Amino acid sequence: MDAKKIIYRCLLGVAAIVLAYMCVHSVMTPIRFEEKREVREQEVIKNLIHIRTAQNEFKLENGRYAADLDSLILFLKTTPKKEVYKQGSLTDKQLESGLTEHKAAKIMEQACLKARIKENIEDEDALYEFVWANDKTVLQNNLQGFRRDTIRKNMIATLFKGEFTEENIDQIIYIPFSNGQKFEIEVNNDYTTSQGIRVPVMEVRAHYNTYLGDLDDQERINLVDKEVKLEHYPGLKIGDITAPNNNAGNWE
Repeated sequence: MDAKKIIYRCLLGVAAIVLAYMCVHSVMTPIRFEEKREVREQEVIKNLIHIRTAQNEFKLENGRYAADLDSLILFLKTTPKKEVYKQGSLTDKQLESGLTEHKAAKIMEQACLKARIKENIEDEDALYEFVWANDKTVLQNNLQGFRRDTIRKNMIATLFKGEFTEENIDQIIYIPFSNGQKFEIEVNNDYTTSQGIRVPVMEVRAHYNTYLGDLDDQERINLVDKEVKLEHYPGLKIGDITAPNNNAGNWE
């Protein structure tokens, strides 16, 4: 066999190997991209859910959403979580007579304040026991055993069950795999429905380019283009600045 034929066959062999590699690469690239995308999106979704939890609590406390993420973190670090301890309940007869939870709680509050001053009772349980047995207004309204106390707990520990502390709660406002970029946030606390009802709305977003930016460029471009053509947001988000949607995620 002459040298030309050997070279020719070698070149054919190399070409076959290159072609095979290109075929495998063309098949595996989108598969690997989707695998990495799925892993990353689970982490992004976790933070979006944490932000939603915090924003809902902020709205419960203030009647509006935090306009920026730094204010939201400050709220979590400085505001106690208020919870009402409940003991006893009102009967149908009491409710029909016009007694409400608010009125009953007010009666108990005033009775406890009076007893605390006059009887110098400091222990809360002993205070309620005394009031239930001796206060005329409490007895007239049959509120023995009725108790409502506002308890203040650490906001971060209560909402996130030990997952975060004041030292690391800031992590929730950063997009994972984005090299330190924050989620985009948009808030309209004066949104008004067609019925004239004011409903604060918000939207928190992470574009594909932020958390998939170091993956295959063409696959990412194709993904963004696909979502744009479908008139979908090209990334992950919660809420909708154009209409109330209970802060649902676009993956839900």
